[in-house]
Amino acid sequence: MRILVINGPNLNMLGKREPEHYGTDTLESIERALIEKGEALGCELVFFQSNHEGSIIDFLQEEASGADGILINPGALTHYGYSLHDALVDSGLPVVEVHLSDIHAREKWRQISVISDVVIKQISGLKTRSYLLGLEALVEHIRSGECK
Repeated sequence: MRILVINGPNLNMLGKREPEHYGTDTLESIERALIEKGEALGCELVFFQSNHEGSIIDFLQEEASGADGILINPGALTHYGYSLHDALVDSGLPVVEVHLSDIHAREKWRQISVISDVVIKQISGLKTRSYLLGLEALVEHIRSGECK
C-alpha cells in the first residue's frame, strides 16, 4: 500500500512557528513518527511539502496513479485552495485531511475547509497525533474497500 503524505505552505517551519498552536515537533520528526507507524501498518509513505499550490498539484498529478490514498495537511490552502480541491477529486483516491491545531476553535476564516467535502475524514487539534490517527484511518478505509 502506497500513501502520499502531503504538507502545504509553511509546514516546513514547524518547530519554530507558533508552538502554542502547532506544537514543537518539526516536520522531520512528524515524518519519522509516520514512517514508524507506516511500517507497523505495512505501507510505504511518499512525502512531499511545498509552499506552492501548483507544485502540490503537479505532485498529485504525477503520483496519484501509483498510490492508494492521500494524507494531507494543506496548511493555509485548506481555506482557499480550490485548485487543490479539484486535484484531490481528480486523483480518485481516498483522502484524509489533518491539522495540528484545532481549526474549528481558531479564527473564523481558519474554520473553513474548501477540501472537507472530498475527504473521508478530517482530524484536527491533536498535534502530531492528528497525522498518526489520520494514517490509521486512511489505511483502515483502504483495507476495508469502502468507497467515499
